[in-house]
Amino acid sequence: MKHTLSPLPYAVDALEPFIDAETMAVHHDKHHQTYVDKLNLALEEYPDLQKRPVQELLANLDMVPERIRTAVRNHGGGHANHCFFWPLLKKDITLGGDIARAIDSDLGGYESFKDEFTNRATLLFGSGWTWLVHDGGKLRITTTPNQDSPLSRGLTPLLGLDVWEHAYYLKYQNRRPAYIEAFFNIINWHQVNDNYLAIS
Repeated sequence: MKHTLSPLPYAVDALEPFIDAETMAVHHDKHHQTYVDKLNLALEEYPDLQKRPVQELLANLDMVPERIRTAVRNHGGGHANHCFFWPLLKKDITLGGDIARAIDSDLGGYESFKDEFTNRATLLFGSGWTWLVHDGGKLRITTTPNQDSPLSRGLTPLLGLDVWEHAYYLKYQNRRPAYIEAFFNIINWHQVNDNYLAIS
């Protein structure tokens, strides 16, 4: 079974003015589609692997044949990371619930979380992601280069920010900090809370 690209769970202009419609269309329809296409190409000769969820492949890269492991890591990671990312975006959602209490207890409160997340995302060299993850019963903030998934490190992602230039360049050009600041206006905290409750 081939991997497929699901539609965005909202209109391309739903995140305006924080992320523009053109960026969303290109990001989803072009970049994410390319990851799906190249993942399917890598798995073409491995029907047994095609049947497995991409998250399972990423969490167990050792079971992926060496000749396609890098392609699965890169393109499977791109597919999985973006599938995780799209539902995390929604305007006018207030932080609350169990995830808010966990941020208070593990990260010193929302402002401390925001400061550390912003700093890690701003300083991440090149392309990659910044994550809020569940690690050994605690929340922490980490980064991954390129399209590497936290799943490959045994971590459970709760929130992620794509800091590849394709995620923001049409609107923000080289102003990554402005894009990161805008992100805090479109975090779907209901989804983040659901992600947290799923592993609690």
